[in-house]
Amino acid sequence: MPTVIYELSDGSVHEIDVPAGQSVMDGSVRNNLPGIVAECGGSCSCATCHVFLDEGDSGRFDAPSDEERDLLEFAEGAQPNSRLSCQLIVGAGCPAVRVVVPDTNG
Repeated sequence: MPTVIYELSDGSVHEIDVPAGQSVMDGSVRNNLPGIVAECGGSCSCATCHVFLDEGDSGRFDAPSDEERDLLEFAEGAQPNSRLSCQLIVGAGCPAVRVVVPDTNG
């Protein structure tokens, strides 16, 4: 099962096994990690699941859609490696990936 490593804004690090086909957001919400609010429930409409994806992991996921890019444009503290975790679907062959959760979500 793929592992997602979440670095939270308090400096804590959590390694969570996330079933293939679920999103990075699902892995956080289902394990009650703070920081990924996901107000819209994963429908790519609120940007409260903003994360920074490790540069080396960007090729493991589909490129951001126009809708995701539009939302990230207004996300506080957005960087070139910003993604919405609801759009990061973990694949079966995906090894561990690392995301940093900013303290600006919510």
